[in-house]
Amino acid sequence: MADKGKYPNPREEDIYAGDRRVSRPDSALPDWHIPDAKYRPIPIAWFAAAFLIQLLLLTMVFVVLAGQSGWITIAVSSLITGALGMWTWERGMKDAGTGWKVATILVLVGQLAFVCLGASTRL
Repeated sequence: MADKGKYPNPREEDIYAGDRRVSRPDSALPDWHIPDAKYRPIPIAWFAAAFLIQLLLLTMVFVVLAGQSGWITIAVSSLITGALGMWTWERGMKDAGTGWKVATILVLVGQLAFVCLGASTRL
């Protein structure tokens, strides 16, 4: 009865929650945690960031430059797309699978094509 309120010391013994070990004396980490694993970001995060940032920036450029020549809109949009593509590649897309690379290029070029199509009425 005296041991009922005693908590185990994680520095001296394993601590269990049911049949799962939640801490052990040599690392104090749960048994399902892999401490020597490294962070590996996923390409969908780079893809989504490129897609959303380009969507926002090209929309802003199209609206702000609505009264200007279509060539200015196309040139600025192309520069933004190129810079965003380079930034996405340097973030890690260059090491991603071929499918992610192709999808990213298609999305960036596709959105730029829509802006060029819309700006073509002002050429």
